[in-house]
Amino acid sequence: MTTDTDLELVSLTKSYGATVAVDAISHQFKSGGYACLLGPSGCGKSSTLRMIAGHEDVSDGAILLAGRDVSYLPPAKRGTAMMFQNYALFPHLTVRDNVAFSLRMAGVDKPERNRRAGEMLELVEMTTFADRKPDQLSGGQQQRVALARALITRPQVLLLDEPLSALDPFLRIRMRAELKRLQRELGISFIHVTHGQDEALALADEIIVMNNAKIEQAGPARDVFNAPRTAFVARFMGGHNVLNLPQGHIALRSDEMVVTAPEAGCIDGRVIGVEYQGTHVALTAEVAGGQEVTALMPDADFIKAPKDLGEVIGLHWEDRVAHPLTA
Repeated sequence: MTTDTDLELVSLTKSYGATVAVDAISHQFKSGGYACLLGPSGCGKSSTLRMIAGHEDVSDGAILLAGRDVSYLPPAKRGTAMMFQNYALFPHLTVRDNVAFSLRMAGVDKPERNRRAGEMLELVEMTTFADRKPDQLSGGQQQRVALARALITRPQVLLLDEPLSALDPFLRIRMRAELKRLQRELGISFIHVTHGQDEALALADEIIVMNNAKIEQAGPARDVFNAPRTAFVARFMGGHNVLNLPQGHIALRSDEMVVTAPEAGCIDGRVIGVEYQGTHVALTAEVAGGQEVTALMPDADFIKAPKDLGEVIGLHWEDRVAHPLTA
């Protein structure tokens, strides 16, 4: 029996002695979606992924896949596949044999496994490299081979552990588009661990922000960015100021801050940073209480009215863009 939800975590916990790495988290992943587990180093996101894959024992709780508890099954029996951060390709095998390796272990005959490996290599646009060894490939090409190898078992869920971290920035952006294309074509659930909020926003239908072994906030990518619930999420997602005002804690997007001369109805700030960012100039100012805020000024506006370090400016915003935060 299948359910509408491919994967569900139920009070999932991982302890290493007295240290709790994942603290009773529960979450339903949307079937056929692209989800990113996002958070700083040590927040529990990789331990969560490894438990789902079966590469880490579950201390407590359950992992349900298509309605069955897979918590104690070996990795090959779960219906998941994992793509590792370092790709873990066998150096002595050709690209084709690397991709077909799990089928060989399962006793699939050579013509059939080569046929299926060929299909996977076509999917990741690596057909012409089938007879090469891994050391004859670039980092991006090795990643495609690792992806094909993970997908050949036809998993219900593909797990990706920081798959883009070893690539240079230009290739990383290209491979983001490639991962999104593959996920849409295949229609299977992708769960991707990253500590980069730009990567999560570019890829994810759903973002699960983790902090201190717990889920801090989860939801559609746009909602998590535009409506952070806590100061941690607002700061970690980036692009927000967190201000403690007499009326309470609020988050304000940097691009919603309006810079003027000091005037009534504004907050005064002293410019402590000016950073050119191409289309915008980022102005950092210190406001009352020693708090720092950043405002993004369109480049053309800054050229018309440049601001210098030490200058006092006015900052204001529309009430509708001030987003209240819980503790």
